[in-house]
Amino acid sequence: MTKYIIVTGGVMSGLGKGLLSSSIGTILKACGYKVSIAKIDPYVNIDAGTMSPFEHGEVFVLNDGGEVDLDFGHYERFLGNGVTSKNNLTTGKIFSSVIEKERKGDYLGKTVQIVPHVTREVIETLKDLGNGNDILIVEVGGTVGDIEGMAFMEALRMLKNEEEVINIHLTYLPLSGIDQKTKPTQHSVIQMRKIGITPDIIVGRCNQELLNKTKEKIALFCDVKENAVISDPTLNSVYELPLHLAKAKIHHRIQEKLGLHIREPSLTEWEGFVESLNPEKTIDVGIVGKYSQGDTYLSIVEALTHAGAKLGIHVNIKWINSENVSEKELKGLSGLITPGGFGGRGIEGKISAIKWARQNKIPWLGLCLGFQLAVVEIAQTELGLNANSTEFNSQTEEPVIIPHWEASQDIMGGTMRLGSIDVELEKGSQVAKLYGITEISERHRHRYGLNPKYRKTLEGVGLRFTGISHVDETIEVLEIPKQFFIGVQYHPEFQSRPLKPHPLFVGLVKSASEQVF
Repeated sequence: MTKYIIVTGGVMSGLGKGLLSSSIGTILKACGYKVSIAKIDPYVNIDAGTMSPFEHGEVFVLNDGGEVDLDFGHYERFLGNGVTSKNNLTTGKIFSSVIEKERKGDYLGKTVQIVPHVTREVIETLKDLGNGNDILIVEVGGTVGDIEGMAFMEALRMLKNEEEVINIHLTYLPLSGIDQKTKPTQHSVIQMRKIGITPDIIVGRCNQELLNKTKEKIALFCDVKENAVISDPTLNSVYELPLHLAKAKIHHRIQEKLGLHIREPSLTEWEGFVESLNPEKTIDVGIVGKYSQGDTYLSIVEALTHAGAKLGIHVNIKWINSENVSEKELKGLSGLITPGGFGGRGIEGKISAIKWARQNKIPWLGLCLGFQLAVVEIAQTELGLNANSTEFNSQTEEPVIIPHWEASQDIMGGTMRLGSIDVELEKGSQVAKLYGITEISERHRHRYGLNPKYRKTLEGVGLRFTGISHVDETIEVLEIPKQFFIGVQYHPEFQSRPLKPHPLFVGLVKSASEQVF
């Protein structure tokens, strides 16, 4: 029978519920349990696909094409196993399902209400996700008390009457001088009690370890045992959190509350990875984008961390604003990445950076839009064409990049290409050597691709196209021989893992380090 762990947050958003949930999952999986994870996002959007990276960080893409919150990146990186778009419950999805059932007459003429119809939809969805697992971890987005989350919280209160459930509440403890203030935590727990839920474990997010007197006070006022108050301090790396929580015996508290026999986690490989995160050698790799913030390109940042750990190299990321690219910024770099994106803002800056990397033989990796802009840059610089993508100029004289369904040999009929697609790599190519295989599957999120009419012309100036989609034979990979200049139509960053870094990022970091050492 599936057990449920509900992770909520209080006081303020952005405390790291996703990292906490992922870390707990890592520990329990290492204890030998079959663990899955889901997230409740109370926003009315169906998914995260239309959200601005400025507001919500990167949109993470799943194998099934689901566009989800960046916390799903944490889930996959920490737990290693993939999840599907069904694991993301949003207000939009739940209400859409309820309305569809109402229109079909499934409720037999009853007045459809938040309770019991919406709450029952939430409960049954979670039960379906729990099937086949020992434990389902459910992260609740937002903060306890948010109006948009009330229906979900009511459903979770009801779930506790039907299934074995433990509630873990993450709160923030501000510092005033040397005092760790518990009052916000107390008020957050009061909010939960009003809903009808009492936390079983309280995790205190603070810049430092919780003092014993702080734990005593939280235990006294929030009605939990002192050993069920766990510290979540600021650590050198997010990957240290599972080890920190395991040392605090959070898995003991969870297993006790769920009536399970105490098992200890085997985290040897994870410990080895964490130990490799502080190498002496350092290189600078630039990311040229219009969003100069880590959360927007979070999976790229983590993929570089994974690759660096494997190679014993610290990758220092230099953020370069694509709207204001200068050669001075580029000159000190050992490697360069052009990430994915949409819209025309900052395009000229990205193109100039690609040209600089290509001509100076600086290791370069282009992701999705990066692939497309490399084609534009080479067409402009080496062929002298007035070339562009029709995404940015629908009337361009030389449309080297066009919608993927126009580039296809078959009429696709869609707009966005999403999710995992099989790609065949050319035997003996750089990318095939990096992967060690010629048949791969990678995640996509794009609308545009190479115009096949220009393929031979571009190959005439030294560009090689070394990967083809199995879906419709459109071009997926480009490279230039004898230098690390690789562009891909997909997003390899979404499949990089701490214990299994993505080969393209390993290749980039290795080539970049050879520029220095």
